[in-house]
Amino acid sequence: MNKSLKLLSLSVAVALSLSACKKEQPAADALSIDMSKLPKLPAFAVADLDSTVSACTDLNQFVNGKWLAANPVPSDKTSWGSFEMLGEYSLAVQKQIVEAAAAAKASDGTVEQKLGDIYALGNDEAKLNADGVAPVKPLLAEIDAIKDGAALAGYLRASYAKGNQSVFSFGPYEDFKDAKNVIAYAFEGGLSLPEKAYYLEPQYQDKRDAFLAHVERMLILGGVDAAAAKTQAATVLAFETRLAKASLSPIESRDPANQYHFVSMAEADKASPNFSWSAFFKAQGLGDVKGFSLSQPTFFAEMDRMIADVPTADWQAYLRYQTLSGAAPYLSDALSNENFAFYRTALRGQKEQKPRWKRVLDTVNGTMGEALGQVYVEETFPESSKKQMQELVGNLSKALKTRLENLEWMSAETKEKALAKWATFDPKIGYPDKWRDYSGLKIDRSKSYLENVLAAQSFENAYQMGKIGKPADRTEWGMTPQTVNAYYNPTKNEIVFPAAILQPPFFDPKADPAINYGGIGAVIGHEMLHGYDDQGSQFDKNGNNVNWWTEADLKNFQARTGKLVAQFDDYVAIDNLHVKGQLTLGENIADVGGLKVAYDALQLELANKKVAAIDGFSQDQRFFMNWATVWRRNFTPDELKVRLNTDPHAPANFRAIGAPSNMDSFAAAFSCKAGDAMVRPADKKVSIW
Repeated sequence: MNKSLKLLSLSVAVALSLSACKKEQPAADALSIDMSKLPKLPAFAVADLDSTVSACTDLNQFVNGKWLAANPVPSDKTSWGSFEMLGEYSLAVQKQIVEAAAAAKASDGTVEQKLGDIYALGNDEAKLNADGVAPVKPLLAEIDAIKDGAALAGYLRASYAKGNQSVFSFGPYEDFKDAKNVIAYAFEGGLSLPEKAYYLEPQYQDKRDAFLAHVERMLILGGVDAAAAKTQAATVLAFETRLAKASLSPIESRDPANQYHFVSMAEADKASPNFSWSAFFKAQGLGDVKGFSLSQPTFFAEMDRMIADVPTADWQAYLRYQTLSGAAPYLSDALSNENFAFYRTALRGQKEQKPRWKRVLDTVNGTMGEALGQVYVEETFPESSKKQMQELVGNLSKALKTRLENLEWMSAETKEKALAKWATFDPKIGYPDKWRDYSGLKIDRSKSYLENVLAAQSFENAYQMGKIGKPADRTEWGMTPQTVNAYYNPTKNEIVFPAAILQPPFFDPKADPAINYGGIGAVIGHEMLHGYDDQGSQFDKNGNNVNWWTEADLKNFQARTGKLVAQFDDYVAIDNLHVKGQLTLGENIADVGGLKVAYDALQLELANKKVAAIDGFSQDQRFFMNWATVWRRNFTPDELKVRLNTDPHAPANFRAIGAPSNMDSFAAAFSCKAGDAMVRPADKKVSIW
């Protein structure tokens, strides 16, 4: 599950506007989803169990081993499991919606027209190939026109004003120190490889070599002659390496202190003599802003020096590649295939591109995700499911409160603050209460696919800039309803569960309690416990980044979380590469605490509702087995290696076993004994929340 902390709202695909407009409501009356065309949903099944392995030895292998062996990663993916299967189900529903919209020949300006036309444009392969690189030529011409540092700063101002971001990220988010208000954040960025180590460490030389060759090919496809392309590719790698040296590592990025550095406009201008932030804000329509978060000062100081001392031609080479790379998915097969060959095959081991219609749906979700989501929930998510989910959230909340009240290691002073935070959790289930207004977005079928994507990008950017300097909208969602995921946002103290994840193996209205508590119940607990992980615990009930801990309690907390870091550091994922316990700490804290809270809630329900054994398994056993089913997942070797460096989530097989191995209730459920692999010794057992 995701946790919103580092400006997730910057993403065009995620950021949402919420003013309703009647004429913009999708008309789904005539749409009927053909269930026969939808793929099978994943679910726990006794037939999948591997009887040759004991749950006390390896819960993941016991529950998932047979399935994993029989279901390798498809050639158009880099991972395959419960999440991906649910994702395929969601995409199949979305496909029927957008195809119906495309066939409707709706009136200009309606949501149906916009959804249908952007989908049709993206699927017109013949036109995309005929147009070739032409649609991106105007953007390349703007880069060619840069003559000096002043012109470069002007280019960046104008480019960002259209939502075209390159060397750094910029956008709105709640103020870490005053979360009821939204301010602007400038974040480091500009790297093409997964993280800084890929530029600096010898074990990634093969990836750097592949990147060099890729940049050269992209530039040639963009119209640069072969000799110049080779030189410019080397320039791009050197340019990004310099940025990488000034960037944070993924582990350093997890510290909220490294994500917030508020400065006045005068202070920002003084820190960047070659890049006027005052002029930049004015170009974004934000002339009256007094200050913002210049979040990574070291990075921006280096960027400022580069504006002064890097030759203009080198900046042009970098921006030229960045522009071609960003546009490639919306251009000809030659460009999109080259983009895929590096980022998906060379880096992550994906053998072939996913079908075009799925790639185009990614674009639809990025441009009009909530409009598509409104129809999605009308077709797939009944009100009865929302009510049942609300009951589950309520039960988990009660169980969490009891656990907080009974913590033996926390003082009354800190516990009072923890309970105050619990009392202000804001759960959001299924879909927003208010829907996005897309009336200001124009999709023009007579223009190219890329031109329409750029128009959508500009539309989204204008909305995002409009948030800055205003009160935070607590009704806003950071994911669309058709997203198979969930998240916690510390600055709003909210837990959010989109409709698409509220299906098997997570949630089934007809299932026995253990299945739902081991699935979505554990997810609910997980998101709640993010409020108390190593990051979330640094934010109070109002979403402000302040310390609410006594010194002794904080030391005790850190000692307990340190044992969890050690547990995951010991897991070897592939080729003697270990999981990074510090990088994955937040998710692991949420797993350990969330699973305990879900188990407690299940016991409360079973106290009033006796359930007989099913297929020979008790409710406690089925609870833990469905937890493991959720984490059923295969990876390509390259994908797994990238995730070990960049993903705050541990690989799925370790999530399946990590939390249960710390729980006495798991050992009791399967009659495990001391010394069994799934029973951690008392001195290594992790107990936090």
